[in-house]
Amino acid sequence: MGFLDHLEELRWTLVKCAIVVVGFAVLSGVFLTKVRHFLEWPWTVALAGYPELGLQLRTDTPMEVYGVMVQICVTPALVAASPFILYFIGQFVGPALSSKEKRVVLPGVVAGVLLFLLGASFSFLLLVPASIRVAIEANQWMGYAMIWTVGSYYSLMTWLVVGMGAVFEFPLLVLALTYLGIVSVAAFRRSRRLVIVICFVAAAVITPTPDPVTQTLVAAPLWLLFEIALLVGAFVERRRAKAEKAEAFDWRKTYGQ
Repeated sequence: MGFLDHLEELRWTLVKCAIVVVGFAVLSGVFLTKVRHFLEWPWTVALAGYPELGLQLRTDTPMEVYGVMVQICVTPALVAASPFILYFIGQFVGPALSSKEKRVVLPGVVAGVLLFLLGASFSFLLLVPASIRVAIEANQWMGYAMIWTVGSYYSLMTWLVVGMGAVFEFPLLVLALTYLGIVSVAAFRRSRRLVIVICFVAAAVITPTPDPVTQTLVAAPLWLLFEIALLVGAFVERRRAKAEKAEAFDWRKTYGQ
C-alpha cells in the first residue's frame, strides 16, 4: 500500500471508532435517567457518611445542564467502546507487523481491554468516592461552605475513570517491550525507583487534588501492576531463552556442528 492508501485506511479506522462511540452515546441518551443514576453512584456512596451536610449537586448557569447531559452520554460510551477501538487499531497496524509480533496482537488487545476496564472500575468504585470524601474533609477542616456543581462532579468522574483506564495500560507496554526484546526485565528492575516516581507523577496528573492519600490510591496499584508485569515478563524471557536454546541445538544436530 502507498502512503495515501495508508492514510485512507487510517481515516476509515478513525471513522469506525467514531461510529462506535456515537452509537454507544446514543444508547446512553436513550436511557439517560438510568445512566445518570448509575454514574452518580460514587457521589451517593461518598455522601452517605455525611448526612448532616445535605450537599446536593447543582447547576450555576442555565446551559450547564446540557453539557452535563453530553458527559452522561459520552463517558460510558468511551468505556463501552474501548474494546472495539482497540480491535480496530489492531486491524490497522496488523499488516505492518511480523509473524512474531502478530502472535501478540490478539492477546494484547484482550489484555488491553481488561486492563482498561480494570482501571475504570477501580476508579469508579474506589477512587472517585475517596476523592469526594477527601475533598469534603478538607473543606470542613478549612471551614468553607460547599456548593458543588453537577458539571464539576462529572468532569471529575470522567477524568478519573477514563484517565485511570488509560494509565492501567502501562503494564501492557512493559510486557510488549519485554516480549519483543527491546528492554529486558533486568533493565526494568534496575529502573524500579524511577518507575515508582513515574507512578506518583502519573497519579499527580490524574488526580485533581494534591492530597497524598488520593495520589497513593492511584500510584500503589500502578506499581503493583508493574511488578506483576515484571513477573510475567521474566516468564516470557525464560520461555524465549529455552526456545532459542532448543533451536540452536536442533541446528547443530542437523548440520553436525
